[in-house]
Amino acid sequence: MRSSVRVGALSHVGMRRRNNQDSYVSLVADGRSSWERYGHLFVVADGMGAHAAGELASRLAVDLIPHHYHKQNQDRAIDSLHRSMIEANNEIYRRGQANIEFRNMGTTTSVLAIVPEGAIVAHVGDSRIYLLRGNQFEQLTFDHSLVWEMQVANRQNHEQIDLGMIPKNVITRSLGPNASVLIDLEGPFPIQVGDRFLLCSDGLSGQLSDVEMGVLTKLLTPEMAVQAMVDLANLRGGPDNITLIIVEIADSGITTQAQSDFTREPIFTRSSEFPVVVWILVAIAALSAIILLSVEQVVLALIALVGGVTALISGAVQYAVRNQRPKKSLNRYGRAPYRVYKCDADATMVERLAGTFHALQEAIVENDWKEILGDLGKMRQLGQTSADNKDYAKAVQNYCAAIVKAMKHLRDGNK
Repeated sequence: MRSSVRVGALSHVGMRRRNNQDSYVSLVADGRSSWERYGHLFVVADGMGAHAAGELASRLAVDLIPHHYHKQNQDRAIDSLHRSMIEANNEIYRRGQANIEFRNMGTTTSVLAIVPEGAIVAHVGDSRIYLLRGNQFEQLTFDHSLVWEMQVANRQNHEQIDLGMIPKNVITRSLGPNASVLIDLEGPFPIQVGDRFLLCSDGLSGQLSDVEMGVLTKLLTPEMAVQAMVDLANLRGGPDNITLIIVEIADSGITTQAQSDFTREPIFTRSSEFPVVVWILVAIAALSAIILLSVEQVVLALIALVGGVTALISGAVQYAVRNQRPKKSLNRYGRAPYRVYKCDADATMVERLAGTFHALQEAIVENDWKEILGDLGKMRQLGQTSADNKDYAKAVQNYCAAIVKAMKHLRDGNK
């Protein structure tokens, strides 16, 4: 069963953090009976909290979820996965309440299980899980962030978000800070030989575009892809911890025969809960009204209250409409995919990689590491020749191999 999937996994502290608050675990079943009962399990968690709290929260998540998952005796794997997430939240919350230094610690958590029914996902936070099939790269998880919630509420568009009008790092849901948590469940998704799943923390998705991640997942081996993506994220500043797992389905013995019974189009909507952003807007309106009343601005206070009531009514209407929508399948959870991308290497991507490699080459020249310059020059020439021939896929592979080799030499030289 270990040969049924090919896995690449890597975690790096990044360039600006002192400690790594990300954690991950990759558990591949060692036998047929074990796989039929539990499947293969993969978890990525990104901790949040002062001092060592975030690191502890993410470590607890990747330790506790597999532990509770393998203890469950539910009829369906997705129910076991859901229960294991709840149990992990209970323990992280308990540990946080028991020590003031860990109070309110939390962690994003994204879990992928490859089981006989297909691929199933349990998720909370803004770490992500993607599926690459052929040329299509699908985001299977909804970001529990203020940015995504505002988009769903139709109150902000992509242009406003790109201009930085909404902070991108505000998480609306995570494991640990609260005694209860709502877990998103997705799947099961049919799987085929050649499918690749990417799990990652926002330290990666914040530095590489979705299309870049999809192209590298598609063109490189899982082992090479995880290293190349970590190196690129660090070369672009590495402001956060970076963690990712790539899982490739390599054996038809674990694929599903059933065809997908849902339309594979992006569905950027939620249906399971009252919009979080509405509560935020109502709270802001109420606070504004109180402040205005305290300074005797009665008219402005009434306007703020009316705005809050309007937001509440709007949210109630959205909630009612979404929950009236029929489920696509009685046997399937969630509404993924939430976004879909086509993954084609192009001249722009090659040019950006070439620029990155050129900067690395200059750093190696400055350090007078002559023993590697010849190899790097040959690799650069291969990349340039492929680009000239408009073989952009091969050019991406060549430049990524050169970047990984150069970064390894730089790391080894700085030890």
